[in-house]
Amino acid sequence: MSESPVLLSVEDQIATITLNRPDVLNAYNYAMHDALLETFDAVDADDAVRTVVITGSGRGFCAGMDLSAGKETFNRKGNTGLNEHRDGGGVLVQRIFKLKKPIIAAINGPATGIGITMTLPCDVRIASNKAKMGFVFAQRGIAPDACSSWFAPRIVGIQQALAWFLSGRVFPASEAHEHGLVSELHEPEQVLPRAYEIAAELAANTSAVSAAIVRRLMWQMQGAYNPEDAFLLESKALYYMGSSPDSKEGVQSFLDKRRAEFPMKISTDFPDFLD
Repeated sequence: MSESPVLLSVEDQIATITLNRPDVLNAYNYAMHDALLETFDAVDADDAVRTVVITGSGRGFCAGMDLSAGKETFNRKGNTGLNEHRDGGGVLVQRIFKLKKPIIAAINGPATGIGITMTLPCDVRIASNKAKMGFVFAQRGIAPDACSSWFAPRIVGIQQALAWFLSGRVFPASEAHEHGLVSELHEPEQVLPRAYEIAAELAANTSAVSAAIVRRLMWQMQGAYNPEDAFLLESKALYYMGSSPDSKEGVQSFLDKRRAEFPMKISTDFPDFLD
């Protein structure tokens, strides 16, 4: 039996999701797609997981779609019973968008096509200073995937998003950092340790439910019509959490000058109005 295209490990409240096709720079295929969806469901359901890190095995993060099928790689006609095709990358990023755990992309090497667009709904993106990235769709004669036309302009602005998407060119990590696509650059061997530092800090110091609410509100409000939408949802969330065990523990631990031990769990205590 061949090894799984996605590996999952959990240690110290951090789940590590590893894209695992190193011989082809972790190129994306249907087996990887299905495995990622199953893995995200698993980490969301596991209260022992507080934060998630996604990275690639070997020297790459993800080189985009596996092109081994040649010129028919992106041809979906006749393969579904749908009148309109539904992009698998879009299914994946919407699952990440709805994740209740903070997620950090540790981009350890090349990331192009779906290999970079899958990171857009991550909360933190850090990268190897040797990595190269590219939204290469126009150079492959296809359209953007993975809801990237929604995410990318919100992250880097419409002008920069258009510059990258229209040209389809591959660019260095330094350029990604300059324009805010990634927040930090590190030597390749330091990318994963740094991701774990960020993940551990979040796991140690925050309420799991509060962090999930923050994540949901921040992303969901990107499409809000005006501040009143945020006002209404934040008011509900504040009311919900204000009398909660986590709120009481957060205040008392501050007064006691000790680390908080938050008792609430994502699996049972995440508010229905945000689910």
